[in-house]
Amino acid sequence: MSDAIREAAEAVRKAIGQRKPEVAIVFGSGLGFLGEEIADAVHVPYARIPGFPQPTVQGHAGELIAGTLEGRAIIAQSGRFHMYEGHPDAVVALPVRVFATLGAGTLIVTNAAGGIRRTFRPGCLMLIADHVNTTGRFPLAGPLLEGEERFPDMSDPYDAGLRALARRVAADERIPLEEGTYAATLGPSYETKAEIEMLKRIGADAVGMSTVPEVIVARARGMRCLGLSTVTNLAAGLGAPTLSHAEVLETANLVRGDLARLVRGIVRNL
Repeated sequence: MSDAIREAAEAVRKAIGQRKPEVAIVFGSGLGFLGEEIADAVHVPYARIPGFPQPTVQGHAGELIAGTLEGRAIIAQSGRFHMYEGHPDAVVALPVRVFATLGAGTLIVTNAAGGIRRTFRPGCLMLIADHVNTTGRFPLAGPLLEGEERFPDMSDPYDAGLRALARRVAADERIPLEEGTYAATLGPSYETKAEIEMLKRIGADAVGMSTVPEVIVARARGMRCLGLSTVTNLAAGLGAPTLSHAEVLETANLVRGDLARLVRGIVRNL
């Protein structure tokens, strides 16, 4: 384990006391409202955690939240570190490595994404079945870290059992839930129409600027992963003539009820 991971994990452990999280949840753009669902919450600002920078993107807070959700001990990341902010891979992946060090065995990642599949509409939820990494960055490159697999199997990065559970919860709660492949780009610009056409041809159903680095590291640590995308807008050439982050945040707010019920149901039935 590197000194950076050890120091960050020790700071979080000191802040949350005897709590031992089973599940880690990462909130995507505009999805920080999920933190309101956590009971007995302890908030740990990033300023108190070595190596954790302050997020610079609207819709991302800057804290970890430890507590309980549906009776399970969880830790949540409210505020991502993105590669497009200039962070090295080690920083982007640091929170997941801290969660694994603290004992979390399941990672639930959420994000805001642009819809590529033509049947998608803003506000729909997509269960991530697979991903495509077009960032050109790989967070496992470099020395092998203690507790990580050198060549993790990525043939099924999003756990089949967890996906089946998500589909059951969605059906029980009558929440419409699509399923598809998420493509990660480096960003921060939105994609061109030609790039969206390329992503569509290689099998992507939605596109965003996060998630994949966390999942790669989580799999190397042996964590089970589940991914949920909120389709906040249609990708370039498929909807509005221009795209904006304000639209992303506005649409994310509209689906907060369905997403909160879905996440709660998943955690309850783990």
